[in-house]
Amino acid sequence: MDLIWTLRYDCRENFPQSLPKLLLSLKWNKLEDVAQLQALLQIWPKLLPREALELLDFNYPDQYVREYAVGCLKQMSDEELSQYLLQLVQVLKYEPFLDCALSRFLLERALANRRIGQMLFWHLRSEVHIPAVSIQFGLILEAYCRGSVAHMKVLAKQVEALNKMKTLNSLIKLNAMKQSKAKGKDAMHTCLKQNAYREALSDLQSPLNPSVILSELHVEKCRYMDSKMKPLWIVYNNKMFGGDLVGIIFKNGDILPYGCLATGDHSGLIEAVSSSETIADIQLNSSNVAAAAAFNKDALLNWLKEYNLGDDLDRAIEEFTLSCAGYCVATYVLGIGDRHSDNIMVRKNGQLFHIDFGHILGNFKSKFGIKRERVPFILTYDFIHVIQQGKTGNTEKFGRFRQYCEEAYLILRKHGNLFITLFALMLTAGLPELTSVKDIQYLKDSLALGKSEEEALKQFKQKFDEALRESWTTKVNWMAHTVRKDYRS
Repeated sequence: MDLIWTLRYDCRENFPQSLPKLLLSLKWNKLEDVAQLQALLQIWPKLLPREALELLDFNYPDQYVREYAVGCLKQMSDEELSQYLLQLVQVLKYEPFLDCALSRFLLERALANRRIGQMLFWHLRSEVHIPAVSIQFGLILEAYCRGSVAHMKVLAKQVEALNKMKTLNSLIKLNAMKQSKAKGKDAMHTCLKQNAYREALSDLQSPLNPSVILSELHVEKCRYMDSKMKPLWIVYNNKMFGGDLVGIIFKNGDILPYGCLATGDHSGLIEAVSSSETIADIQLNSSNVAAAAAFNKDALLNWLKEYNLGDDLDRAIEEFTLSCAGYCVATYVLGIGDRHSDNIMVRKNGQLFHIDFGHILGNFKSKFGIKRERVPFILTYDFIHVIQQGKTGNTEKFGRFRQYCEEAYLILRKHGNLFITLFALMLTAGLPELTSVKDIQYLKDSLALGKSEEEALKQFKQKFDEALRESWTTKVNWMAHTVRKDYRS
């Protein structure tokens, strides 16, 4: 470490991206060295924004270092800033003073772009109930609202709508055990037809996307879902998009760690994906016997054929192949758990996606001490059947799929340090499975960051073979889940 500090000017000249390592080598109790560093920062080349993000975590509390990092962030476009805004709000918690370079930067960009402003508003408001940050976040919220009075009216309308959704969701959960699903749905529709609910829930900008106007409730299409928290599925007629229906899902009483929008304590919104069904429902609808449904390898391909003819089917299979490759790699690298057939969905155009990220970083569920998930990622034979276009010997298509997976893995690995940084910046977010630096070790292991690219690829290939070889265990788990689901319904 002393050597790095000795070579600090060489680092500045030839390896400016080594600044985080240089800062860690500094002896902060030596005032002379600290003064030299602060002077050095004045002439240090600007880092790329994604490189500078690391300088905002808890390892770098120095005011001058954090000001330098924020200066690097000013290169960000609004689109890029929106991708990192959640993490930037989290690291506000490390700032010792309210008036700091980071809070000023976020307010400036929010006031200049309403989309950024809306995201900042909800990221702050979703945590304002936490005593440790309530004053800090509350004052930043007030500063934004005072600086954008016109937008404050739009945001107040959203807050009112979400309060109504929360009240409705509480009523549904209260009565769920006392009445049938059909009666519960009728009661929900009766409530939504009341003037107070119609006025509050109509003609508002979507908190998920300001460019979407949620104009008029389509009450007959609204429903609530079967899971424990009874999420609301709210459907709107959307005048801005030629009359197409727009759906949002309101969930209250659960942690929302994924790419949706948290709006309060354990509550938030999720964009509803239209024209899609769960793997479980596709399989159940194809069989009269629940226990056999999970083993029907033709069900998924037949479902795609039902909605796609000719060239459309080829395109749907290609969409499935590409999205399945992304799904396999992403769930492996992130250690996504609870991968049962009701948490995997497919759109009619072939796109496959995962919908539950409550268990991450290798925190897989167990039953009686036995791991319920024993494969690195889900790659069942019904998936392969679609990829191979229903032809058992179509090794060319499967080989291409495998190549997609390997290429995607190597691309993620090249950006491994960025992923580590983004997860490190979320340590204060309150996620139960991301509370310490030790939790991030899973990510380092799955990306094999301590190995060469050749060794890392070899490791991934072994995991791929394991997923393929042990896929029968997934089908057994899916069978148990499907039988349990069929029994409950």
